[in-house]
Amino acid sequence: MLSKENRNLTMLTDFYELTMAGGYFENGFENKIAYFDMFYRKNPDKGGFAIMAGVEQLVEYLKNLKFTDDDIDYLRSKNIFSEKFLEYIKNFKFSCDVWAVPEGTPIFPGEPLVTVRGPIIQAQLVETMVLLCINHQSLIATKANRIVRAANGRAVMEFGSRRAQGFDAAVYGARATYIGGCVGTACTIADRELKIPALGTMAHSWVQMFDSEEEAFRAYAKRYPNACTLLVDTYNVLKSGIPNAIKIFNEELVPKGIRPQGIRIDSGDITYLSKKARKMLDDAGFPDCKICASNSLDEYIIRDMLNQGAKIDSFGVGERLITSASEPMFGGVYKLVGVENSIGDIIPKIKISENIEKITTPCFKKIYRLYDNDTNKAIADVITLNDETIDNSKPYELFDPEYTWKRKFVTNYKAVELRKQYFKNGSFVGELPELESVKNYCKKQLDTLWDEVKRFENPHKYYVDLSQKLWDIKHTLLEHKK
Repeated sequence: MLSKENRNLTMLTDFYELTMAGGYFENGFENKIAYFDMFYRKNPDKGGFAIMAGVEQLVEYLKNLKFTDDDIDYLRSKNIFSEKFLEYIKNFKFSCDVWAVPEGTPIFPGEPLVTVRGPIIQAQLVETMVLLCINHQSLIATKANRIVRAANGRAVMEFGSRRAQGFDAAVYGARATYIGGCVGTACTIADRELKIPALGTMAHSWVQMFDSEEEAFRAYAKRYPNACTLLVDTYNVLKSGIPNAIKIFNEELVPKGIRPQGIRIDSGDITYLSKKARKMLDDAGFPDCKICASNSLDEYIIRDMLNQGAKIDSFGVGERLITSASEPMFGGVYKLVGVENSIGDIIPKIKISENIEKITTPCFKKIYRLYDNDTNKAIADVITLNDETIDNSKPYELFDPEYTWKRKFVTNYKAVELRKQYFKNGSFVGELPELESVKNYCKKQLDTLWDEVKRFENPHKYYVDLSQKLWDIKHTLLEHKK
């Protein structure tokens, strides 16, 4: 799962990537330089933004691309590839340039999050894994942040390993939730391998294994006195769970000078039960005992619970987080945007569709984010040609790419290029920060977004504009293709 030595994912491709590669080779295109962009078309859950994640796993995949003898034998068995092509990929060495938006960055539809430049066979071959890495973790990081924001400063723990779609989804899903703001995970291997704090105490089965709830609580408190959080809803939260917890706290912890960590409620009307539980704990002398809630939570349930006065200190969120159940697909795509001719000039390529949102933006590009110097809030993003720069010292004209008469000049701003280069001629040249740094970076970047962009319902549309030069090229291609 996490071992780089035991798994070769080079063949994790859509089969058409291999059939096209064979076709490119037979047509003499193996050295043809192409440019591909990965982008997405709409934000999950009708939100105002998404969060970039999955770059580290994409980097590790690209570092280890190599066809094995078994891979070649398998492809030979399909009886559709020439021996010359098989010999070509047997000696395959990744030689592309790759740029990507760093993990933890707020992102928006239409932006080229990843660009791959290199020989067409190679650039095409990595399509599936580019999409797989970025789509999955960006989706889960985005969902996690929605839930974290709904919790309004209360800790959110990821409890979804058993509901994830497979073991990789559990581990890398936990990673994405940590980037998005969760404080830890129930997934133990994610702690060992990725240093995400593993959290958790007991399940209902622990309580059921003993002759009584009191006996179960006592055994747990004796074994884990400094991390004693008791699950109080196995039988009856108010009639037995809380009273038994209070009794055990007083008999097993207080005499040792230890304060209880908390209780967890996993069923019933948690809002109502938390209010009653809070009063019972306070009256018993445990105002510092935390109340954790779990049970099929999401951002809307958490928001409503808190609006109704729930006395919850933390949340354990499982299936609806790790699967992003409300919108379980990110929808990123990977499209050809240019090729180089024999003298190295870039020939722009565009895909046209009757569905306007499916029309691509051609050319090799950059993304700038414009920040207001007074507030440090993000004003807009601008996609430019790769050789364009935005001069902070001069007013810059923004315009809506669809409604081009909507224009305004911005002043007193700074323009920051969003993407970084991770590979040059196939060699890794980037930097992969520690996961904790990514998490902190994400939090700081989210603070640059206006609250209106972060609304759950009807968020303010954050503008992603094209430079005038890029828009002119796109418009010319659209007119030419009519």
